[in-house]
Amino acid sequence: MKILFYDAKQYDIESFNKQLKDYPEITVDYIETDINERTASLADGYDAICAFVSSDLGKNTIKTLGEKGVSLILMRCAGYNNVDLATADDLGITVLRVPGYSPEAVAEHAMTLAMCVNRRIHKEYIKVRENNFSLVGLKGLNFYGKTAGIIGTGKIGAAMARICHGFGMKVIAYDKYPNKNLDFIEYKELEEVLRESDLISLHCPLTVENYHMINAKTISLMKDNVIFVNTSRGELVDTEDLIAGIRSKKFHGVGLDVYEEEGHNVFENREEDILESSITARLLSFPNVIITSHQAFFTEEALEAISRTTLDNAMDFKKGSINQMNQVK
Repeated sequence: MKILFYDAKQYDIESFNKQLKDYPEITVDYIETDINERTASLADGYDAICAFVSSDLGKNTIKTLGEKGVSLILMRCAGYNNVDLATADDLGITVLRVPGYSPEAVAEHAMTLAMCVNRRIHKEYIKVRENNFSLVGLKGLNFYGKTAGIIGTGKIGAAMARICHGFGMKVIAYDKYPNKNLDFIEYKELEEVLRESDLISLHCPLTVENYHMINAKTISLMKDNVIFVNTSRGELVDTEDLIAGIRSKKFHGVGLDVYEEEGHNVFENREEDILESSITARLLSFPNVIITSHQAFFTEEALEAISRTTLDNAMDFKKGSINQMNQVK
């Protein structure tokens, strides 16, 4: 099986090459460019392509892949909202993903964001480097004894819930399908979770139903001085409404690993660019906001799991024995 790996970073290449020795039937070629409707033609002669959460796998891109004989799209991530599944299905192209590579990696990053923005670590780091040891503007909150609201208790949300529980927090959650193994969680309706939580963390996939689930109305339900964290998908949050909430001093802190219009920024060095969108600049202008570069997944263990599962998916497809948990329909 020949696979063309789009948007290959050095850490991707190193991680996949470590695993490829165990998959002698697979050949991978790496290119730096990401896939879109113009670059999809580069996949001519390949059986499969490997893409990421920020890749453009819209209708025209997938049509070109079909014309070039590609029968498999391997997503080296859990998310797939960037894939036109209807077109892939019409063309008989299978889409496989990595649904659970390292939930702890994402959950730990979510708590890192919450802790750092709570105690203003991002500000203090800069101040101390300038020999400024003042405590002005650095006051945080105790997490112990507070209420954590987890929205979505799949593998990542469950890992975050366990972390919060370990901090001595009361954990409440909203999920259409409660996790019965988390006996320390009290499940409630979404509005109740928003009203009662001191820390709110999103851990749900993006769907048509939950697009902009965090908006002016739902923000108004939250406690004043709440800490809000999103490591899931940027489009879960109406950014204009979030900015309005920050300006009205609703939040003690906001930690974002994802945000709307991040597509051109993800994993790229844009130090020399003038950013077309003002969203990033506006968010970064607030002293109680931390943004990271879609890096919640980025640990050695997670990369290893992503590589191995992606290659397993390719072999399963070749053998005709697809793991249904990994197939996107």
